Amino acid sequence: MTIAIIAITRNGARLGSRLKPLLPDATLHVLPKYLGQAGGAAAPIDGTLQELITELWPRVSGFVCIMATGIVVRMVAPLLEGKDVDPAVVVMDDAGKFAISLLSGHLGGANELAERCAYISGARAVITTATDANQLPSFDLLAKENGWGIEELSRVKVLNSLLLDNEKIAVFDETGQVRPYFHGQGNLFFCDSFVAAMRSGAAGYLFVSASIVPPQLDVPSLLVLRPRSIVLGIGCNSGTTADEILEVVESNLKRLFLSAASLAAIGTAEAKRHEPGLIAAAEALGVPLRCYSSDELNSVAVPTPPSAHALAAIGAAGVAEPSAILASGGGKLLLKKVKSGNVTLAIAAT
Repeated sequence: MTIAIIAITRNGARLGSRLKPLLPDATLHVLPKYLGQAGGAAAPIDGTLQELITELWPRVSGFVCIMATGIVVRMVAPLLEGKDVDPAVVVMDDAGKFAISLLSGHLGGANELAERCAYISGARAVITTATDANQLPSFDLLAKENGWGIEELSRVKVLNSLLLDNEKIAVFDETGQVRPYFHGQGNLFFCDSFVAAMRSGAAGYLFVSASIVPPQLDVPSLLVLRPRSIVLGIGCNSGTTADEILEVVESNLKRLFLSAASLAAIGTAEAKRHEPGLIAAAEALGVPLRCYSSDELNSVAVPTPPSAHALAAIGAAGVAEPSAILASGGGKLLLKKVKSGNVTLAIAAT
């Protein structure tokens, strides 16, 4: 987490110099006349405060602003995009009495950052998100801590509100992580299938799965979280375009009723590490490309007979299936190798 600490007073510069060494990847920005109070570990604010915050906004993951809350509100208001992309913003007074989580408390990590600043400085952390104030877990933090994707971010608010009101929430969770996370808190009812959850008559629904929700079953009180539980194994001919690779991937995911939001990685052969189309496809899907040597690929037992083409080209009996299994950590194949045009594809579960 890259943090920009900004101080505009003498005491603020001193407080910032205490925070900087104990916050990860932190930079300290102070007015030039207070550089001495910052202990030589700060950068001068040369332009306006608005210019500095605007410049840093897309580059850092969090701000600690040692100044009045009203100043910060006016500075950041024109920059806001959404709770899933805005950086964390914490405000501290220059006497070091309070550390206020102002923006992106959960997904951006401002609540955690405020707690850390309070611990370092002896301040009191001020956290106003309702679930935290009532000492309840929250669905957005559940997703963040597990690295899951969130579909329809606005529905987090709906489910958190139902949680606070102790309304019944039916849960279908393929990961088994929800029950221990909530540890008996909230009126959660766990179901063995998505259909059972929808038939429970609950006020809200939580679906943690890689499977696509049929449109006819989607309701405004349904929150879908996507665990990163699917891995692709891909082989392709040299020069294969990203568009062709993505078309094969998307059509087969659709055929299996799997969401691309649950993709964790693409596995392939070491020989394809620099294949432009494969690199571009991984970037488009937002997943890393994991490459394996022919010896590694040959060490994996797969259901499909050896490929004469792959053996001749790279000395491996296959690429798609063994790389999917390797990239998934030895997971189960959901789709055996299929070949379409210049692409071979296999899918495994982590």
